[in-house]
Amino acid sequence: MSRKTENTGFICENCGAEVHPLTNGSFRNHCPFCLHSKHVDEAPGDRESDCGGIMAPVGIEYSGSKGYQIVHECKRCGKRIKNKVAEDTDQPDDRRLVFDLMARAGR
Repeated sequence: MSRKTENTGFICENCGAEVHPLTNGSFRNHCPFCLHSKHVDEAPGDRESDCGGIMAPVGIEYSGSKGYQIVHECKRCGKRIKNKVAEDTDQPDDRRLVFDLMARAGR
């Protein structure tokens, strides 16, 4: 699957917002308005999961190589996956929600 094919827009299943593809060269994998995602991967980017549950943002972690990442937890099966915070794009992640996650994590 090509990078362009994988970076597509979608309607958020949590809040109903129209989400555009990223314009910064990365992949869109969560809603910038509510930060929720959908459980479609077993390993990052593989699109191999059959779960399909809604993944709630439950924390923030920092990686020296990837920067800030949102920790998502599937409401259906409990799997946790990290996704980079979307910045420098036409629909960046809601900074207030990102800061709220940081505050909950004790940062």
